[in-house]
Amino acid sequence: MNALTSVFDRWTHPSYERRVRPLPTITAGGPPPSPTFLWGSAGISNNITFDKPPTLHIRNDLFGDAVTFGTAVSGVVQPPIGTLQPGECVSIPLQGITGQGITGVYATCPTESVVACLIRE
Repeated sequence: MNALTSVFDRWTHPSYERRVRPLPTITAGGPPPSPTFLWGSAGISNNITFDKPPTLHIRNDLFGDAVTFGTAVSGVVQPPIGTLQPGECVSIPLQGITGQGITGVYATCPTESVVACLIRE
């Protein structure tokens, strides 16, 4: 068992880990590179809304690199919300900051880090 997710052992809500890496290299004439999605996907184009939005709790690996994170709205990656240093945590409502819904929460990293995720109402 990974010590990173052991903090979630007593929780009954969905929890998982995502390996976050740098954005892929842009290829001429190809689609723009997609960041790692912690929740949602670049393939979702319509915002998702909830009557009672769940919260995505994310924790960067203590031994990883800093990760930059943000949301995607209507399938378009928005400017970053901020950066999590190794060992830091943040909680994001899956309704988005404006409450209009989102299509995903993404993260990027200059090298590599593992981010633990937990979804809770």
